[in-house]
Amino acid sequence: MNIVVLVKQVPDSGAERTLSASDNTVERASASNVINEMDEYAIEEALKIKEAHGGEVTVLTMGPAGATESIRKALSMGPDKAVHVTDDALHGSCAVATSKVLAAALGTLNADLIIAGAESTDGRVQVLPHMLAERLGIAALTGARKLTVDGSQLTVERQTDEGYEVVTAATPAVVSVWDTINEPRYPSFKGIMAAKKKPVQTLTLAELGVDAGEVGTAGATSAVIEFSKRPARSGGTKVTDEGDGGTQLVSYLTAEKFV
Repeated sequence: MNIVVLVKQVPDSGAERTLSASDNTVERASASNVINEMDEYAIEEALKIKEAHGGEVTVLTMGPAGATESIRKALSMGPDKAVHVTDDALHGSCAVATSKVLAAALGTLNADLIIAGAESTDGRVQVLPHMLAERLGIAALTGARKLTVDGSQLTVERQTDEGYEVVTAATPAVVSVWDTINEPRYPSFKGIMAAKKKPVQTLTLAELGVDAGEVGTAGATSAVIEFSKRPARSGGTKVTDEGDGGTQLVSYLTAEKFV
């Protein structure tokens, strides 16, 4: 089975993140950038399928030149190769434009199965897998907590607030996964060294046949108009119990509409 895993480099969610004052896009140049956490679960799931059924796993990334670091980290987990779509004109692309570019790249890879994280920690819009499936004309099995492969038949337990739904489709298909699906492996020293020699193909917009005017900030269908830093946390309200502590607490909770 030919499996493609979508991997995105994002600012570390454990560090302070901000937007650039020049164009209101995510500040990446000075940030501590890592693989999007949910994508590590997608990589692990692809590797498990390869180990069980054979085939090849390709990592697909769209991002600046610096994203190569995350590509090598992904490859050190076990995938066979990577494709890096990089072009200065991509800066500031919205989800719609991103899906157009990735769909064009996927069109060159002949994937049986495309696996992605359910969301990215910088955007958190959860729409890209659906957009890709629509553009490619294939099924979308999203929000998976479990994926079973039986030949060309895919069965997913789709996680919901109430439990889960069982959804099936035939390949080719797009599957997005939550962090409940598996436990990603740690790259071994051997894997880290092997990743340095694995092939990474780079593609530009021109090579994909995508017009630069349709992507980036100029082609974005949405934009951040303004932003401000989160206000400092206040000291809160202190309740001193002088016999009426319970009454004060209920009054506060009522005022804040907790009760």
